[in-house]
Amino acid sequence: MDFKEFVQTHTIGEIKKAYPQVIDYLDNTGLWNLPDNLTFAKAFEDIDEEDLWQVGIKGDNIADELTKFIAAMQDIDVHDENKIENITILGGVNKQGEAENIKLLINTGEIISIVGPTGSGKSRLLADIECLAQADTPTKRTILINRKELDDEARFNFDGKLVAQLSQNMNFIMDVSVEDFLTMHAKVRMGRNCDFAEVVNRCFAMANELAGEKFTLDTKVTQLSGGQSRALMIADVACISSSPIVLIDEIENAGIDRQQAVKVLAKSEKIVIMSTHDPLLALSADKRIVIKNGGIAKIIETTQQERDCIDQIRKLDNILLDIRRRLRMGELIENI
Repeated sequence: MDFKEFVQTHTIGEIKKAYPQVIDYLDNTGLWNLPDNLTFAKAFEDIDEEDLWQVGIKGDNIADELTKFIAAMQDIDVHDENKIENITILGGVNKQGEAENIKLLINTGEIISIVGPTGSGKSRLLADIECLAQADTPTKRTILINRKELDDEARFNFDGKLVAQLSQNMNFIMDVSVEDFLTMHAKVRMGRNCDFAEVVNRCFAMANELAGEKFTLDTKVTQLSGGQSRALMIADVACISSSPIVLIDEIENAGIDRQQAVKVLAKSEKIVIMSTHDPLLALSADKRIVIKNGGIAKIIETTQQERDCIDQIRKLDNILLDIRRRLRMGELIENI
């Protein structure tokens, strides 16, 4: 029996068990809550056709779509000949239509910060990178991979493999333990020859190192705090995910050791691009992109003099962290 026939004749629960990759597919398309005891054909009877169309699915093509998805997931190998070595951001236009006149090459292992006022367009730049913009977004920016433009076919092939995005809010919907979550993700992403136990333990240890409050392997992911969830996902991206580019939106609000988190990701030979208002993070980056009026105004390479200021900034930051700790413990703040 081939995979297409398997999808057509088995329940969703049976398909998930045989091919854990399907869980990622359903999460990404918003169909995570389909009943496990039904076939796809039966489950789709109660879903409006318009809703399915919005996520690119028709009732009669789910087997074909899942076949393509699993084939793509099984081809992922971060060590293959198509490894991403760099990306290039080619400037477009700002909100007034003025040219950005920017060409920025970013290599693996580099950390780039994006700074600018609230509402200036930092998230738009992250979105352009995430969708591998080819002058087809409002900013008209183009993203090159290994110095090459992408046609539609190449862009589709990279979809879901190239970029891991860590947003400000991390919410889990699967009521499984941390251990089961990491094991399932490792099986999906890393292939059958992986030592799953070693990967899970390494990822778990890293997450606890980043989190403000420790948790255990049998903790349900739905019980994790915001900071613990973010720490778990950062460790997951560093240890398990094959995506070579990591986009982070305001990690300073995550309730974790943010500097250590960024270093962990950079050491895993990923390109780390983060939107931030935190001077400590901004100056710890190799370069920072300054956004004004919806456009890239300038690119600044961090100077040695700026790096020399980091220790002073860290001392001030530690004072603020201690004040926050004392407030949480119910202490009076009558001296600093």
